[in-house]
Amino acid sequence: MTDIKVEEKWQKKWQEANLFESDPNDKEKIFITVAFPYPSGAMHVGHGRTYTVPDVYARFKRMQGYNVLFPMAWHVTGAPVLGIAKRIKRQDPWTLDIYKNVHKVPEDELQKFVEPEYIVKYFSEEYHDVMTRMGYSIDWRREFNTIDPHYQKFVEWQFRKLKDKGLVRIGEHPVKYCPECGNPVGDHDLLEGEGVGINELTLVKFEMDGDYLVAATFRPETLFGATNLWLNPESEYIKIKVDDENWIISRNAYDNILNQKKDTSIVSDVDAPAMIGKYVKNPLTGDEHIILPASFVDPEYATGVVYSVPGHAPADYIALMDLKKDAETLKKYGITDEVKSIRPVGMINLKGFGEIPAEEMIQKFDVENQNHPNLKEATNEIYKLEHAKGIMSQKTGEYEGLSVSDARDKIIDLLRTEKKGDVMHEFSERPVICRCGTKCVVKILDDQWFLKYSDEDWTEKTYKCLEGMNIVPEEVRANFQYYIDWLQDWACSRRIGLGTDLPWNKKWIIEPLSDSTIYMAYYTIAKYMKDIDPEALNDQFFDEVFLGKSGSFDGIDAELFKDIKDEFNYWYPLNWRLSAKDLVGNHLSFHMFHHAAIFPEDKWPRGIVVFGMGLLEGNKMSSSKGNIVMLEDAIETYGSDVVRLFLMSSAEPWQDFDWREKEVRGISKRLNWFMEFADRVEEICGSKIELDGHESAPEVKKSINAWILSQLNMRIRDATTALEGFQTRKALQESLFLLKKDMDHYFHRIEHELDDEESRREIGEVLVHLLGIWIRLMAPFVPHAAEELWKTHGGKGFASEASWPQYNPDLINDKVQKAEEIVQGLASDINEIKNIIDVKPNKVHIYVAPDWKWRVFDIAKEVGKPDIGRIMGQAVKQNVYDNKKEIAGFAKKIAREMTRINYVGQIDEYSIIKDSLDYLSAEVDAEVIVYDEPTYDPEGKSGNASPYKPAIYIE
Repeated sequence: MTDIKVEEKWQKKWQEANLFESDPNDKEKIFITVAFPYPSGAMHVGHGRTYTVPDVYARFKRMQGYNVLFPMAWHVTGAPVLGIAKRIKRQDPWTLDIYKNVHKVPEDELQKFVEPEYIVKYFSEEYHDVMTRMGYSIDWRREFNTIDPHYQKFVEWQFRKLKDKGLVRIGEHPVKYCPECGNPVGDHDLLEGEGVGINELTLVKFEMDGDYLVAATFRPETLFGATNLWLNPESEYIKIKVDDENWIISRNAYDNILNQKKDTSIVSDVDAPAMIGKYVKNPLTGDEHIILPASFVDPEYATGVVYSVPGHAPADYIALMDLKKDAETLKKYGITDEVKSIRPVGMINLKGFGEIPAEEMIQKFDVENQNHPNLKEATNEIYKLEHAKGIMSQKTGEYEGLSVSDARDKIIDLLRTEKKGDVMHEFSERPVICRCGTKCVVKILDDQWFLKYSDEDWTEKTYKCLEGMNIVPEEVRANFQYYIDWLQDWACSRRIGLGTDLPWNKKWIIEPLSDSTIYMAYYTIAKYMKDIDPEALNDQFFDEVFLGKSGSFDGIDAELFKDIKDEFNYWYPLNWRLSAKDLVGNHLSFHMFHHAAIFPEDKWPRGIVVFGMGLLEGNKMSSSKGNIVMLEDAIETYGSDVVRLFLMSSAEPWQDFDWREKEVRGISKRLNWFMEFADRVEEICGSKIELDGHESAPEVKKSINAWILSQLNMRIRDATTALEGFQTRKALQESLFLLKKDMDHYFHRIEHELDDEESRREIGEVLVHLLGIWIRLMAPFVPHAAEELWKTHGGKGFASEASWPQYNPDLINDKVQKAEEIVQGLASDINEIKNIIDVKPNKVHIYVAPDWKWRVFDIAKEVGKPDIGRIMGQAVKQNVYDNKKEIAGFAKKIAREMTRINYVGQIDEYSIIKDSLDYLSAEVDAEVIVYDEPTYDPEGKSGNASPYKPAIYIE
C-alpha cells in the first residue's frame, strides 16, 4: 500500500499546482455533484463510498480531456444540530459517549458543542480535511455552507420565483413533528424512523353510556363484519373532550390527538379492566359489540382501541380463537359464554374464497397463534386481494355489489358527514425519534407553507425533465416516475433551526430539503462571492445570471458580472447528480421539480446516479448506534488508496456495499502487488524505466507477447465502457484484478524465455508499455500510488493529468487469444494423459491439423449450422481433399463440435507451438516436439489432429 507520508506529499503537490481548480475554457465540460453532507458527526466509510464514486469518475473524465468541475459544500440547515447542542448542554450520557468514543471529539472541543453553529463548523472542517486525505479532486474555491449570507440570498430568490409561479401555498397538512423542538422534522432530523410515512386512518365512534370508545381503522367498510372491540387492559386509558364530545382512548395516544384536534383536553382516567365485558354500539349497523381484552393492542398506535372483524382480518380471527381457549381470562372477566357465542361474519365476496376468508388465510399460512411470524403475511395478502377484487355482499345493504374501494370511500364520507367518525394521521411505523431524543408525533399544521408538488402542470414539466435524463441504474427510472406522480404538497418551512428565513414571512425558516434542490447552480458562481456584498445579490442579479433575463444590473463591477454569467452558462446544465437511493422520493425528485419550474429547458439536469446503502460486517451502518468505522481511522490503518480500492471493488455504486476488515486487508495485498510490479519490470529490463515515449505498443514476434497486448487492450476497452456507465466495480475488475490475472499467466509463460537476450528485450518493451498504461488505468482509483509510480518511472507531469489510455482494436485479436488457448490446452491434455498412463514420458510428439481440415472448418462456418450433407457437398465440390471417406468422418465430427468451438479462422498452429516449446517442456517435464508434417508417427496419431486441437503422442 502507499505510505501515508507519500499520500500527503501528493496531496500537497496537487494543491500547490491548483490541479483541480476548474475554470471555463475551450474544452468540453463535465459538471458532477454529489449530495453535500450534513456535518453533524465525523465521516465514516459509508460517506467514503459516497464521495469516492464521483471522484473516480471526475478523475477519469479529466484524463479523457474533459474540463471537469467537482465541487463541495456543507448542508448545515435544519434542527438536528440544535438537538445535539441541547443534549450536550444537559450532559446527556448517550450523546456524550457517541461524540467522545465514536466521533472522537476531544473533551475541550465537545464542551463547545453547546453552540449548534460550532458543531457544524467543527465537523465541516473535519470533512474537508478527511476528503483531502482521501485524495478527492475537489475545487475547494467553491466551498460554502447553507447559512452563508450569499447562499441565503440565492435561496430567497428561488422561493420568490416559486411563489410568483403559484407553486407555494399556505394551508393545513399532517407533518412529522418534534414536541421538544417545536418543529416539523424530516428524515435527516431523525435518530430513528427514516423513511417512515404518514398514513390517514378513519376514526370510528362506538357509543357507550353517552361517551364514545374511538377505534382507528384503514378499512371502515368492514364495520359490517365487526363482532367485538379490543382493549389492552394492562394499558392506561383516558377520557378526553374533543369539541363537545367525550372520547375514550389510550393515554399514549393523547399526544397524537392533541396535535391533530383543536379544543382537546383530558377529562379523567378510565378503568380499562372495568370496560371489559361492556357493550358499545356500532355507528353504521346499530349492532351491540362486546369489549374484549387483547394484549396485542398497541396503546401507542392510533387510539389504542381496535374493532374486531374476524371474518376478514386474520389477526382478529386468531386472537378470537386464542381467547376462546383461554379459560382463565374468560373466567377473570366473566365473559365465557359471550365469547364462545361469537362467530366470524363474512361480508365481502372474494372469488376463490368461502364465507370466512380470514380462516382460510390462517390455514394457508399455517398460523398457529397470535405470535406466529406468518400472521403479518397472511394479513397483507387478504387485504390486498380484497382491496383489488373484493365485492361487498348482500349483508352490507345499500353497498351490495360495490367494490371494496368504492364502498370504503362512501362509508368514510358517511361517517364524517354524520359525525359518526373522524380522521387522524399516524406513522406507518414506530418509533420515530428526533435527534434531540424526543418521540415524534403527527401534527396538523394549519398555517404551514407548502410546495405544491401536487400541481398537475408542475408534475407534467417534471416528467419531461425526467424523460431527458440519464438514470443510473436505468431501472430506478420507474421509481422516479412513481414518486413524481405520488408526491403531495410538501411542508417547506419550520419554526426553529438553522437556515434561511422564508422571504415573505420571517417567522418561518425554509426546511433543509427545500433549500437544497438547485444549489448545483450556485456552485458555478460560488468562487466569486467572497468579493461581493451579499446585499447586492437581489432578484435581478440572479434572474440575469441564471435565467438570462436582459437588464442592466449595476450592483457589481460590469466585467465581474459578465464573468459570473459566462461561468454559469459554461458549466450548466449539470451533467451528473449523485445521491442515495433513499432520497429518490424526496431530494432527487425535488431536484427535478425545482429545475423544471425555475430554469429554461436547456438548463435542466442531464443525469442522476443512485447509491446503495452501506453495511458494516453485514449490518446496517448507523452513527447513532456506533456501528461504523470512521473514515479517518480507516485511512490511518490502511492508507487512503486501499480504502478507495476496497470501496470501489466491493459493489457497484447502486448496490449495497459491506465493509469487511478481512477483505480490506486482502485488497491491501493487491495494491502492494501492483506497487511491486514496476520493480519487477525494471528488473527484467535491467535498467531504470522511462515511461515517456512508450505510448505506442511495440512490434512483437512472440505469440505470448501478442496475447498480453491483446488482453491489455481488451481490459482498456472494457474498463472505459464500465466507467462511462459508473460501473466502478466492473471497471476496477478489468483494470486491476483481471489484468493482474493476465499478468500472472504472462509471467508464468515467459519464465523460460528470459535467458534469451532477444526475447528478453521484446518482453521488456511490452512490459514498459503495459506499465505506463496500467498506472493510468489505476490513477482514478488509487491516485497517490499512481502518482508515485508515474514519477518514479519517468512519467511526465502528473499521472492525474496524463491521457486516459486508448484501446487499439487492431491489437484485440481473436486469433491471438485462440493461440494461447491452444498452448494451454496442450499443456493440460499432456499432463492429463501422463496421469492416466502413470509413466514419465521421454518425449511428447505434437501433430497439427493438415490444411484440408481447416478448409472443411471454413466451409462449416459458411454453412452456419451443423449440416453434414452440405458440408460434405461443398468440400467435395471445392476438392479440399482426395479421400472422401476421411472428409465424411471429419464432417460428422465438425457437426458435433461446431457449437462448442469458437472458430475464428485458420491460425499457424505450428509456429505458435514451436514458439512455446520451452514453456510446454517445462510444464509437462519432458521434451516436446511439434511437427508441421508427421515425419515421425509410429501409432498414426497425427490423423486425430483437428483445428485448435493438435494430436498428441507420448513415448
